[in-house]
Amino acid sequence: MGESNSVDKAKYDFKKDMQEITSYKGRGTELISVYVPENKQISEVMAYLRNEQSQASNIKSKTTMKNVLNAIESIAARLKTYKAPPANGVVIFCGEVPRAGDQTKMVQYVINPPEPITAFLYRCDSTFFTEPLEAMLLDKRSYGLITIDRSEATLGILSGSRIQVLKHFDSLVPSKHHQGGQSSVRFERLIEIAAHEFFKKVADNATEVFLNRPELIGILVGGPGATKDFFVKEEYLHHELRKKVVSPLVDTGYTDEAGLRELVENAKDIIVDIRLTEEKVYMQRLFTEIRKADGGLSCYGEDEVRNATDMGAVDILLLSESLSKRRVTVQCPAGHTCELTVKDADEKIQCPECGANATVVKDEDLIDDFFLRADAFNTRVQIISPDSEEGDMLMKAFGGIAALLRYKVNRECQ
Repeated sequence: MGESNSVDKAKYDFKKDMQEITSYKGRGTELISVYVPENKQISEVMAYLRNEQSQASNIKSKTTMKNVLNAIESIAARLKTYKAPPANGVVIFCGEVPRAGDQTKMVQYVINPPEPITAFLYRCDSTFFTEPLEAMLLDKRSYGLITIDRSEATLGILSGSRIQVLKHFDSLVPSKHHQGGQSSVRFERLIEIAAHEFFKKVADNATEVFLNRPELIGILVGGPGATKDFFVKEEYLHHELRKKVVSPLVDTGYTDEAGLRELVENAKDIIVDIRLTEEKVYMQRLFTEIRKADGGLSCYGEDEVRNATDMGAVDILLLSESLSKRRVTVQCPAGHTCELTVKDADEKIQCPECGANATVVKDEDLIDDFFLRADAFNTRVQIISPDSEEGDMLMKAFGGIAALLRYKVNRECQ
């Protein structure tokens, strides 16, 4: 459970960081992006930065020059903490970005990418350069692809946005027009035998390429006409693969490599629905519990869910991806220490005890704070996308925070 949460947390943090990074726009060309692949020597990167530092001293705008030099210095200081780049490399974004009024602030993000960085890159611009990372945000779960008619079939796999052809078969099924010297009944029989052997061959190869892929969450089947329906209905596919065939089957005009692309294009809405299905199941469970007279095994709202989580009563924590808040610990001059949830940790925060201006001593993303609490009790965290009706309701009706409980919690004891 903890391992699953750590993977989900890493995905969430990467996506959240990318949303923030892409939203920034500098006042000049002073936002620096550095991509360091695993095989690049840190000493080489430091030498490159020193050269950029000397070039930056020629920038005409004193403010831009100062900001660029500060950013390079900050990146160099971070790189000094590495003996060598980590697996997959490292990406650092750093620069001065506008705040309210005429204020600016220095931001720095150190990204450990989920996939390898392939080339060293340094760029100084008015925005951070995120293009190499954006493809990594795509859902990397795989879908098996089968396009089939009586003349040919193609097997492929969809991973993220990449379609790979695995196998292609031309059939030996005769065309249906009657050949001289043979009775029509016998000829039809030969056709059916050839078709059966062809379908069996496709199914056997599908077993070979799809069966032992744990990341495969569905199989899309397409083709022109009724052949695809016959192939699925007559159960040629291995019984474990049949469970993964996605309904409805998809009409395509082709059954070759172009047919695979057409299959994916025509099944876009189906794929999105599959991605949201697991989330919908959790939300439907929540609604079922809430509808019970005593609220069942459910709770919602930030304080109630946090208390239940800290008691170890939460089985599955449901958090909206749209939550954009910080969990901070503040101290005031009178010595009061309090934990609060705020929209922006940079804003002035008053002590809830005495009203004095308080200082932030700890600042964390609210969802990350819940991940930490959940791990202490082996609680599963499910991030819910706002893209479905249920996900939208989680945010609007329940403040983006709800939970399915292991046992009922006495509200008065919370």
